[in-house]
Amino acid sequence: MMKLFKLRTLILILLIGNTGFVYSQDTTKKANTVKSSTAKPTVTNTAKKPVVVKQQPTKPTTLTPTPVVTKPVRQAPDPALMNDKSLYGQYQYLLTKVYHYQQPLVAALWKNYNDTLNITRRKLKEAEAKIAVQAQKIDTLQTEVGTKADKLSTAKAKVDEISFLGIPLNKTTYNWIMWGLVIGLGALAAIVIIRSGANIREARYRTKLYNELDEEYRAHKVKANEKEKKLARELQTERNKLDELLGR
Repeated sequence: MMKLFKLRTLILILLIGNTGFVYSQDTTKKANTVKSSTAKPTVTNTAKKPVVVKQQPTKPTTLTPTPVVTKPVRQAPDPALMNDKSLYGQYQYLLTKVYHYQQPLVAALWKNYNDTLNITRRKLKEAEAKIAVQAQKIDTLQTEVGTKADKLSTAKAKVDEISFLGIPLNKTTYNWIMWGLVIGLGALAAIVIIRSGANIREARYRTKLYNELDEEYRAHKVKANEKEKKLARELQTERNKLDELLGR
């Protein structure tokens, strides 16, 4: 914007200098025409016979006023305008440095500059409004992505944890507990087999229960993996949308 202002100021100075040069040429031509019009005619003396001329009353001579060329007067610069470094202050100071007939040119340039500046400001406001809307959309998408990430973390935690008797346990702890149960049940089954056949049947029943529990665990694990993959795909989709909006 400063470069545009300097360029227009330079053009204005050139226009003012050109106008002053043309005006000085016009005043020089007018002065030459005035001098040529006031030149006395040449008198040629021819030899003639003396003629008796009657004396007539002389008329009073009237002095014709000679045209005076007045130079354009500049306005005296105001010291307050010289100290004003704003754009409008510089414009007012420039008006004091030019002739009266040059002030319309400066005013026209000032009007064009103001129109261009207003258009630029309007475009800037529109761009800022668009940026604000896009920033709001980005914030909304980031919030949604954060929500999806929290859900995914919760799903992963659920996959890694198994509720055993209403108590959430880690997979490692759960495996240790399960293996401990298997070993205990095996030892118990051996004791029961040794002691009585009824205990053998009880051991078989408990082994069947364990197998069912193991199948449920596997089915739960498969469902949890499917849910985790689904949430991961949804998160990747939201990230792709965010990248498209950010122009990556």
